[in-house]
Amino acid sequence: MSRIQTTFDRLRAAGRKALIPYVTAGDPYADVTVELMLAMAEAGADVIELGVPFSDPMADGPVIQRASERALAKGITLRDVLAIVREFRTRDAETPIVLMGYANPIERFGPEAFVLEAKAAGVDGVLVVDYPPEECVAFAAALKAQAMDPIFLLAPTSTDERVALIGRMASGYVYYVSLKGVTGAGHLDTSAVADAMPRLRAHISVPLGVGFGIRDGKTAAAVARVSDAVVIGSALVQLIESQTRDNVAIQAAAFIRDIRAALDA
Repeated sequence: MSRIQTTFDRLRAAGRKALIPYVTAGDPYADVTVELMLAMAEAGADVIELGVPFSDPMADGPVIQRASERALAKGITLRDVLAIVREFRTRDAETPIVLMGYANPIERFGPEAFVLEAKAAGVDGVLVVDYPPEECVAFAAALKAQAMDPIFLLAPTSTDERVALIGRMASGYVYYVSLKGVTGAGHLDTSAVADAMPRLRAHISVPLGVGFGIRDGKTAAAVARVSDAVVIGSALVQLIESQTRDNVAIQAAAFIRDIRAALDA
């Protein structure tokens, strides 16, 4: 059983919803990411999505694009991201880590080598935005063989056929993109998210997390009422991008505590 499944099982038994923050590895300072992750876990993050910096993202809005640019300017590579996870694991053996990124760095690394090194580092799941399920059957199987979860995206425009395919392939959780747009968009319609859930749950047995456009506790709580997890990225990345080195983890932890309190209220 993966750490992700164990976490969701524990939360479900307690009647709670998962909080999944996203940060970009190496941003806003190259040496702050492990401290930032530890602070978020202590503040109530249940799973952490760690972004792999990439120069040409297709799903990320300007806030996360800037984060990737800053990290790349510092020389952060996929190998550095795995090193960050290894260091995090020396101090936190429980909080699941999902790497989120794009195919190019994995293809350059070598998919087979990446799977083995990700497992050795302590990664629990991998979400590759531009690996459609039809084209990554072998990659998903390789992850599962190492007790890691392939995480897939669904969108409001996903067909029933695509939802069913992902329902068959996914493990850990499925990430539902709550709106037509990029990360950080400000027009989230929580009623539309609620309306979409029955169709998704008809095909998907793993937990459903919802992200894109969630910026505060009120919106997070509304989304959590109809989903199993709330994913929050751009609001957090925007908060920390202007902080001094010493304040990054402090401010992120305060933000996570506020969202956690809203989810648990």
